[in-house]
Amino acid sequence: MSGFWNGRSVFVTGCTGFLGSHLVKALKSEGAVVTGLVRDRTETAGILRSDMEINQVYGSLEDYHLLERALNEYEIDTVFHVGAQAIVGTANRNPMSTFEANIRGTWHVLEACRRNPLVKRVVVASSDKAYGHQEVLPYHENMPLQGRHPYDVSKSCADLIAQAYYETYGLPVCITRCGNLYGEGDTNFNRIVPQTIRSVIRGEAPVIRSDGTFIRDYFYVGDAVNAYMLLAEKMESKGLFGEAFNFSNEVQLSVLELVDRILEIMDSDLKPVILNQGGNEIRHQYLSASKARELLGWAPVYSLDEGLKRTVEWYRAYFKGMDGHVAERELR
Repeated sequence: MSGFWNGRSVFVTGCTGFLGSHLVKALKSEGAVVTGLVRDRTETAGILRSDMEINQVYGSLEDYHLLERALNEYEIDTVFHVGAQAIVGTANRNPMSTFEANIRGTWHVLEACRRNPLVKRVVVASSDKAYGHQEVLPYHENMPLQGRHPYDVSKSCADLIAQAYYETYGLPVCITRCGNLYGEGDTNFNRIVPQTIRSVIRGEAPVIRSDGTFIRDYFYVGDAVNAYMLLAEKMESKGLFGEAFNFSNEVQLSVLELVDRILEIMDSDLKPVILNQGGNEIRHQYLSASKARELLGWAPVYSLDEGLKRTVEWYRAYFKGMDGHVAERELR
């Protein structure tokens, strides 16, 4: 522990979400005073309730005055803006709500930070999706942001808005671009990792919506949290305001390869069902993390297999506990 976070007042949007809840846990473990923006009482919040003993501000990213009030009243020093509508399928079904949360929500957060002189650093979560389709891979931070589908566009816009707030107003902001996060506590079973693990635990064949050949980065949530906190610690001392950073373990897998890896870790003979129904998604996406390695001295702690094993163990315990709760209810 560096002592950097001890007693520091931190605001986290999306604090009950998958990444946000892990970030809150890590910040609290290092002594930060955490205030979180809570929109809905989600299942994830219940899973990690012991780690959510924080100041909670109830409202949405679309409510600018609430954000400005929270930053001022809780005397916030550091902001992690990780709240977003993060599901591609949801964005395709209803782009308007995704644009409202991810685009309007981002400029609300940044404007509230700009108007609060106590805020000394802001980290905005973008995504590898912000790059859109590129002829050359891996993605590097100097590539243009050119999302085409609703979710991708929302992240391209949020990313550019953050850059504008630095260039125009000198806001002390940095941007993170990560691949597909996985790990303990992700209860959105539309995502391939928790969906596959749940299927195997239930003895059901895992389902792949696409043709299985889409290539992605899969990035363990523990490494993502370490990356976010390290960037926030170093952005001022190293003069990194306005910069964007890719974070990745730089291992690229097709969806089918990932599912096969999970099946192997879980010692399962099940075979995936390939629906070949994927649409409105980029086929190949993966990141170079060379900038983070060179400027931040960052490196992932967990290999893909280590991250997946930790994740599988967590879900096995989670579903075992769920079965116990169901049995208890039936006895009543």
